[in-house]
Amino acid sequence: MAGMSWFWKALGGSQGRDQKRSVSLVAQAAALAPELAELSDADLAARARADKDDAPQLLACLREISQRTIGLRPFDVQLQGALRLLEGDVVQMATGEGKTLSGALAAAGFALRGDRVHCITVNSYLAARDARWMGPIFSFIGLTSAAIEETADADARRQAYASDVVFVAVNELGFDVLRDRGALSPQERVQAPARVAIIDEADSALVDEALVPLVLAGSEPGTSPTGRVTDVVRRLTKDRDYTVDPGRRNVFLTDTGAARIERELGISSLYDAEHVGTTLTQVNVALHARELLVRDVDYIVRDGKVALVDGSRGRVADLQRWPDGLQAAVEAKEGLAVTEGGRVLDTLTIQQLIGRYPVTCGMTGTATAAGDQFREFYGLTVSVVEPNVPCIRVDEPDRIFATHEDSFAAVVDEVLSVHATGRPVLVGTGDVAESEQLADALGARGVDAAVLNAKNDEVEARVIADAGALNAVTVSTQMAGRGTDIRLGGHDESQRDEVVRLGGLCVIGTSRHRTARLDGQLRGRAGRQGDPGSSVFFVALDDDVVREGGAGEELVVQPDAAGQITEKRAAEYVDRAQRVTEATMLSIHATTWKYNKLIGDQRAILDERRERVLTGDVAWQELSAREPEAARQMAEVAGEDTARAAARRIMLHYLDEGWSRHLADLDDLRESVHLRALAKESPIDEFHRAAIAAFKGLAAGAVSDAARTFRSVTVTDQGVDFEAEGLGRPTSTWTYMVNDNPLAGGSTMGSIADMFR
Repeated sequence: MAGMSWFWKALGGSQGRDQKRSVSLVAQAAALAPELAELSDADLAARARADKDDAPQLLACLREISQRTIGLRPFDVQLQGALRLLEGDVVQMATGEGKTLSGALAAAGFALRGDRVHCITVNSYLAARDARWMGPIFSFIGLTSAAIEETADADARRQAYASDVVFVAVNELGFDVLRDRGALSPQERVQAPARVAIIDEADSALVDEALVPLVLAGSEPGTSPTGRVTDVVRRLTKDRDYTVDPGRRNVFLTDTGAARIERELGISSLYDAEHVGTTLTQVNVALHARELLVRDVDYIVRDGKVALVDGSRGRVADLQRWPDGLQAAVEAKEGLAVTEGGRVLDTLTIQQLIGRYPVTCGMTGTATAAGDQFREFYGLTVSVVEPNVPCIRVDEPDRIFATHEDSFAAVVDEVLSVHATGRPVLVGTGDVAESEQLADALGARGVDAAVLNAKNDEVEARVIADAGALNAVTVSTQMAGRGTDIRLGGHDESQRDEVVRLGGLCVIGTSRHRTARLDGQLRGRAGRQGDPGSSVFFVALDDDVVREGGAGEELVVQPDAAGQITEKRAAEYVDRAQRVTEATMLSIHATTWKYNKLIGDQRAILDERRERVLTGDVAWQELSAREPEAARQMAEVAGEDTARAAARRIMLHYLDEGWSRHLADLDDLRESVHLRALAKESPIDEFHRAAIAAFKGLAAGAVSDAARTFRSVTVTDQGVDFEAEGLGRPTSTWTYMVNDNPLAGGSTMGSIADMFR
């Protein structure tokens, strides 16, 4: 990483990651505090700018500036966190340790060196909050900062992106990249180049959602299950007409089911060439919508529309939708109006988005558990910063039960028992349905719980702020990335002493998550900054994670009268099942990354070509060389400047159209590539071979198409009417995130379902 050498030198080269040396540099910064405290604001700002290449001086200046501007004096551990970010690491800092301030200090350090910084958050609310909160630090030293608001128009975005430090939600950032990649003039683009990305909740963005495709689509009818297909599928009988695999990841149509569909639709065979790519696909997505996508687990219905639930955060994913056919199938299943489909114009995964930055770093409370992914997919190293005050939270062993019913009953009893003492209780549930079921069960026993799930996440900040109050009971679907700390005694901490005396916040998990990292994020809500607290997970042997991870392994145990299992091997079995599930997810990630990397590499090649066309005379040179007479006439009629602009617009149109067709071809390839495995061929190798072959002709085809249009287009002294020539943009475009992972393995639709469960 060029430009980072000053910090590597200060930290002793390859030994710079040694924690003791970081502590030493921060101690040197602390020794400068009395001197800096005597400086005027102007002198302090000048000192920070002058000493930007001296680590202790810079950290000391930033500490003093923070205290003067926002009233927060960073702890030593926060300076250590900023230092590690400036090294380009992913920093692990516990919940409540002040990651936001560490990130802002690092952003100031990067920006003082002349690097524009994008501080990437999980949502726009946090981006706006952090920009307002930390903004005075940047302005003190002559830096500009801004947030990208969801509702901002192009001009407002352009102005914000021109700032030295930009706070932006990851999805907004990605959508702006997509729109900029389709710009027809440099002036249309809103983003300014940024060298550094500082990612909050790094494991969420870089691991959990790394492969989520962000999509730019244009209005064009899409293919979706017809009402007739939906009606036929609705009448099919499970285990006779179709089967579901034990892990609920795939649905298989039986011969009996296929025959029934053929009979009711009046067709000879679902597997004929005329039906395999249309009717059979529609039947498959309708089956998956019926059997594998569960209301109030995978999605909710709100205001007459299907809203996806973000499983990693327990929120409504407002900008997410499934691939058009599956989205339509769920809408049809619920009896709702089927939304418009569209042609995909461009896509970008979050992993590809982050890969655009020369320098990437981040922070989270659970980085070490994702260390393998950070290293393998991003080349990033994890640094652990110890808490300012040692954690005294008590993490109890799992309480394991034979069935979820037994476990659920025990959770209710535990909440009632703890609540009777006055201690605040936070319960993390697996999905919306379970959160509401638990709240109802508690209500029936006389305890009112505040519920935070995808149906009411707009009240998130208020619910979390009071979750640590005396007698509070809060039920949440997922606490990862909520971005708000739980303060003992409520938002104003007025009851803090009493809550501390009672033992602090009690965190209860109703099941293990698919990764121990997410378990750790829930546990981390208690024990903030040395507060007392406790955590315990209730686990059932028929929970999804345990059942899927333990498939093929027999466990013979004897539960007690309440269904609880206390034998040590049960705990070992649960741990092993979770590790298996984690390993499966990592394998899926690795496999999918190999597919996406090729697509990303091809897009980079196209981007380079497109940039030359957009900002230069490449189009005019190529087209006038191919069609000299057309070029001469166009220049005579419309003027040379207009002719050059027309050539550019025509070439851009066919490059973009060619890429859109290429994406559609790759999507079709993804639908069939798994069949190559039946012939003992590697699906990945086969995909790469076919994708490379398909891409080779894209640019040449665009030039040929552009030359044909250049030759035939009607030109007047007013220029070219691109709409009349069929070269206009789609009548409408929109962006969304596709909640799928179609290349995880097995059959395409089955692997899509992997991401839903």
